[in-house]
Amino acid sequence: MLRRAVGGYKRGSFSQLWLHRRCIHTNVIDTLRARHFVQAVTSEAITKRVETPIAVYCGVDPTASSLHLGNMVTLMGLLHFSLAGHQAIPLVGNATGSIGDPSGRNTERIALDHKELAKNVAGIEAQLIRFFSRGTQYALSRIPNLDPSLLKPVRVLHNADWYTGLGVLDFLGTVGRHARVGTMMARDSVKSRLQSVHGISFTEFSYQLLQAYDFWHLYHFHKCHVQIGGSDQWGNITAGTDLIHRMHGPQSDKSEAFGLTIPLLTTASGEKFGKSAGNAIWLDETRTSPFDIYQFFVKTADSDVERFLKMFTLLPLPRIAQIIDEHARAPHSFIAQKLLATEVTELIHGPQGVQQALCATQVLFGNRQTLEEHKFTSDDFDAAFRCDQRMVKVASANVVGKSVADIAVLLGSCKSKSEATRLAKGGGLYWNGSVVVDSKWVPSVEKGDFVGDGTVGVVRTGKTNYRLLKLLDS
Repeated sequence: MLRRAVGGYKRGSFSQLWLHRRCIHTNVIDTLRARHFVQAVTSEAITKRVETPIAVYCGVDPTASSLHLGNMVTLMGLLHFSLAGHQAIPLVGNATGSIGDPSGRNTERIALDHKELAKNVAGIEAQLIRFFSRGTQYALSRIPNLDPSLLKPVRVLHNADWYTGLGVLDFLGTVGRHARVGTMMARDSVKSRLQSVHGISFTEFSYQLLQAYDFWHLYHFHKCHVQIGGSDQWGNITAGTDLIHRMHGPQSDKSEAFGLTIPLLTTASGEKFGKSAGNAIWLDETRTSPFDIYQFFVKTADSDVERFLKMFTLLPLPRIAQIIDEHARAPHSFIAQKLLATEVTELIHGPQGVQQALCATQVLFGNRQTLEEHKFTSDDFDAAFRCDQRMVKVASANVVGKSVADIAVLLGSCKSKSEATRLAKGGGLYWNGSVVVDSKWVPSVEKGDFVGDGTVGVVRTGKTNYRLLKLLDS
């Protein structure tokens, strides 16, 4: 569509028309810099190169069945390229994933068997498709004048497609003859492992050649000129640009390849996030619920919130500046954190994910008034707590006429009715956010004592022990 629309325009005119039609007046590299996405680039010429549409890729090895926030930072960078009209290519490393990248690791990865690898590949591919689909829908509601008809469909590829049938001799003849051992040894990921007790295996030492070949293949067959990745991928990315330059000749127009690295996700205190750090926030809602995503970001430190708003949302920068200014005047209201949590939850899980997160938040941290104000339905509660063992479903016939003490025991909130009585006398027993002073009180659907279309009762004992009663038709 783009080629037909601009017909015989020269490259410079093409750039101007393309930017005009999309109503975008900033270069995507400038956008990424303003949002703290750029750690380093292999050449500043990348800024001019992206003035016309190109293909850009980032790779994800399927070492787990789900992506996490560390992956999301790089995917957000790729999303910005996609929204600027470029061809985004997320690459699933179902071939390289069986070996493992040594970057940022002290020990060799445990090899995955074929069954686990296939499961991980399926999970990662589904998430990539979902992320870019939701990301585009999210963008349309945040970026003024964004024309979806000019966006190119994201292409999820698998590197096993070009390694299958490629023999060792062919690989060495094609890639090995252009690799220089001294350069390979000098890469940080290799040097740090050579100095460790465990050393590095030839398998992991060769990983950089495989990623380099990925870049060459995408460059040669898919006209992909840019690879992006985390800052720990600098050595692997430059291995790819070096291979392209050597195979095409450094002075050739055909060797126009660029790399861009993105800072690894850390807090202002330097704490890392991710699977290797042991504190991963997963994008799979069965592993990290929308509520937990929301809670993670709503607890963001003041020193991190502006940077996270720029990196994890598509809110215009002037809007972010306005929010930060409002937050500075009333930090106790957590305006910036609440906005950040809502935006990221919607980007990852869609508007329904936000509804689930807010429902769970009000149940666990709100009171009766806030529960009633939000008017959460029975389905909202089901969605928000469907993977949560704190919700207990009971036939309504088994609850009618039961006291709150009986219900507390039924839900496991209290071990006995006498314990419930003691808690009520001490002000430590709650029903839907309100203090229960009489443990013999009987909640009634007819009197409006249940929320969620008259089907849900929330019992809290102490400050943090919650149980939900969901009434089922008898």
